[in-house]
Amino acid sequence: MAAAHHTSPITNPGNGSDGMTSQKTSHDSAGSAADGNAPTPLRFPLPTHPMPDWVRYGIWWHIYPLGFVGAEIRPAGERTFRGRGLDSLIDWLDYVRNLGVSGLLLGPIFESSSHGYDTLDHMHVDVRLGGDPAFDRLAEACHERGLQLVLDGVFNHVGRDHPAVRAALEGDTDSPWAGLVHVETGADGRPTLAVFEGHDRLVDLDHSSPATVEYVTRVMNHWLDRGASGWRLDAAYATDPSFWAKVLPQVKHTHPYSWIFGEVIHGDYARIVADSTMDSVTEYELWKSVWSSLKTRNFYELDWTLHRHNGFLDAFVPQTFIGNHDVTRIASQVGPAKAVLALAVLMTVGGVPSIYYGDEQGYTGVKEERLGGDDDIRPMFPVSPAELSALGAPIYRAHQDLLGLRRRHPWLVEARTETLTLSNEHYVYRSVPADGAHTLTVELDVSDAPRVTIVGENGETLYRMDGLGV
Repeated sequence: MAAAHHTSPITNPGNGSDGMTSQKTSHDSAGSAADGNAPTPLRFPLPTHPMPDWVRYGIWWHIYPLGFVGAEIRPAGERTFRGRGLDSLIDWLDYVRNLGVSGLLLGPIFESSSHGYDTLDHMHVDVRLGGDPAFDRLAEACHERGLQLVLDGVFNHVGRDHPAVRAALEGDTDSPWAGLVHVETGADGRPTLAVFEGHDRLVDLDHSSPATVEYVTRVMNHWLDRGASGWRLDAAYATDPSFWAKVLPQVKHTHPYSWIFGEVIHGDYARIVADSTMDSVTEYELWKSVWSSLKTRNFYELDWTLHRHNGFLDAFVPQTFIGNHDVTRIASQVGPAKAVLALAVLMTVGGVPSIYYGDEQGYTGVKEERLGGDDDIRPMFPVSPAELSALGAPIYRAHQDLLGLRRRHPWLVEARTETLTLSNEHYVYRSVPADGAHTLTVELDVSDAPRVTIVGENGETLYRMDGLGV
């Protein structure tokens, strides 16, 4: 893919990066060049990519476990088990299957000081989540139901209380943790540590060290041996891709059917995938353009991104989402009815999609930049699905319908899109598989009540929502 496809801003420069409504009014075919953004006509066959079937047909339920079970995120004293751990997820597995997902994408589960991203021990499950036996029971229950488990690997940094940090500060070269953390001497003669994005409690691992390569490889293989199927690599955008190019081939040699994707917020997605040997990365561009287009009634932004998305799919299959543990909930961004339109986009474009727990019930929550600012988007869930409020039923049914549509058209995982009609408040695109053998046509409208219609190749209406009864 040409370099320009990776360096353009997320939003169409003609519309402005501040999300203001475009002055353009219509675009009534994929071939029009009037707006200066004419798409390249698709030529078949398009590039396809090998992936395990469990990924090709996969849709994930993304959970932040410490929040889900009501663990104490910032313990005042000793971290303790409070009666709910990973075992409590087992009671939700039938709910998950009925929703239409095929596996769990878990946030951090390993021993940590507080929120899970300040790891203390990658080899053991946090006591607040029930310890290692709870993981084994969850993995067995998932596999009995044909559900896969993908884990969150926080390998860019560790908590300041990790033994590798202590060994580095003490200069203990005989420690089994020696070589994982690099220490420099500051101008005042005192030792200094590199930290993650200014967070003093998150100390960077030394990714140039062979010891770190060996350690991360060992951790990843250990949990794949124990029942996981894949990994999300936290803060992969902050780790040099050359590090992953040393680790991941070793993991893939032992676990060739694993799937490993990186959290990449910004940067050259395709180049990072190629240089790191990761299978995929998170596509924040699509996330941003979906909610922003719906919120500002500016479908030009979404159209711009979907053309870029086609280019990404030539290089790799992105991990796609409209909600996760780090962002304001989609229902808070755009309201429940438009949240269904966002889901319709997610389910009808290429990628390996995930649903953030609670979005399927219309949960709201706003992320704030302060201590505890993530708590609202990482809530505790009830003990069982029977305790859910009936208010979430319409959103849940919409999720069932749209996830079911996705599962009935598995070719959508590598689908490209073609623009048919485009204006500020009305957008029609067609999704086409790599071989061009099928089509789905998606019509989105926000001129009045939010409306979406999805039509199959024979003209049959596969899904329709005209307003939402909530």
